[in-house]
Amino acid sequence: MQSPSSGNTAHEASWQWDGEESSGGEAPEDVIGGGGDGPRPSRRRMLIGAGALAAGGAAWAFGRSGADGAPPAPKPTEPPPTALSGPTPLWTYRGPEAMTPARLTGPPARPVYLSRNGLQVLDAARGTAARLLVFDPPDSRDWPSDLDLLGKVVIGPDLLFTTTYEGHLEARHFTDPAADWSLPLPDELQGQTRLTGYDRGILYGYSWGRPGPDGAPPDNHLFALRVADRSFLWTVPTEQEEQPVAPATRIGSNVVACVRFLGFRAELVARDAATGRPLWTAHGDEDLRWCATGTQDVYVPDGNGGVRMLQPTGEPGWTYSPARGDSWRALPPVPDGPRVYVPSDHGIVTCHDAVTGGVLWTCRLPFLLDRRSRPVVAADMLFVPGTATGGVSAIHTPTGRLDWTFHDSGPGKDVWSVATDGGRLYAGHDDVLHALPLS
Repeated sequence: MQSPSSGNTAHEASWQWDGEESSGGEAPEDVIGGGGDGPRPSRRRMLIGAGALAAGGAAWAFGRSGADGAPPAPKPTEPPPTALSGPTPLWTYRGPEAMTPARLTGPPARPVYLSRNGLQVLDAARGTAARLLVFDPPDSRDWPSDLDLLGKVVIGPDLLFTTTYEGHLEARHFTDPAADWSLPLPDELQGQTRLTGYDRGILYGYSWGRPGPDGAPPDNHLFALRVADRSFLWTVPTEQEEQPVAPATRIGSNVVACVRFLGFRAELVARDAATGRPLWTAHGDEDLRWCATGTQDVYVPDGNGGVRMLQPTGEPGWTYSPARGDSWRALPPVPDGPRVYVPSDHGIVTCHDAVTGGVLWTCRLPFLLDRRSRPVVAADMLFVPGTATGGVSAIHTPTGRLDWTFHDSGPGKDVWSVATDGGRLYAGHDDVLHALPLS
């Protein structure tokens, strides 16, 4: 399938020197201002420049007065500017170390900067640091590797959720320390506990390893907590290891999707959102490496590199797979009401009718994708992150037109991550996070 004409409207944005300091105390030194006016020298920088010019003239005169008249050795040049292509950032935040966005169970709804040392909350308007939430990382050698599921970090609109080794659930408010709270877990959850996702006021997780009574096998439990009043909707025991799906946990308004692990294969379990009672099971295999939920349906790998839609009853629906001779693999789809977007690792996004699976449009990106690429939808745009050198592309969802691609020339090795609060797009990689306009 060929991509339609993209009508690329990307334009070159202004640049600023890495580490540029603001003048007049208007912004902290870790914020690089956007706006398209280019760097403006401060009074201090102008004085330094004048002094350097005078010193350079003296050195030139001294060199000319020497016996051999040899010019002085050239001084090191300043680093090249960080060039930006695409829309002009509203602001840019440069952190003290690389981000670890793969640890987040879902794209945040506000600008946050997750790294090895904690979660840095940023001011959405200015990109300044508001609060650093420090929490103990899990007991794992490869923290913060994105392969370690034990290191996942769950956040809500205003809270960071963690569990402690003392059997408590803790919530840390993004901006108000007085709003932090701690909740003791019930007896059945006193083993090892992991949180898997937050969705529309409900916090989901599972526990394992608590010894059963009289030498019985350890208990495994699933649970759902209503955050507003800190009450458990339900806790249910499970015979096998089972985890609620993250980041999207609900299908419609009454079903929770879970993945049950059975040795070398897995199966999908749909549970009643109000009680945790199992409703239906869809058998899978070792290829059930991701699961995405829409308003009334769920999407899983089809075993051939493509994607399969399951209906609300668990019955198989449509399938979109590579044709004979093709070798691409689908990444987790992005449901969007009546449409669903399927990105693939060869750099193509297809838009499908959510009911029939029919292809509505196809868009080829200027970069390849991998499993760490997690697109988001905002307004009528699909924002797709790519490699560090590839950047982020914006696709117009009604037409499939590629509107623009944003990237910087800064060094990096990580893929881009994207998030949105509905008013801005937050796009970053390695140690840089940009705030971009949505249109």
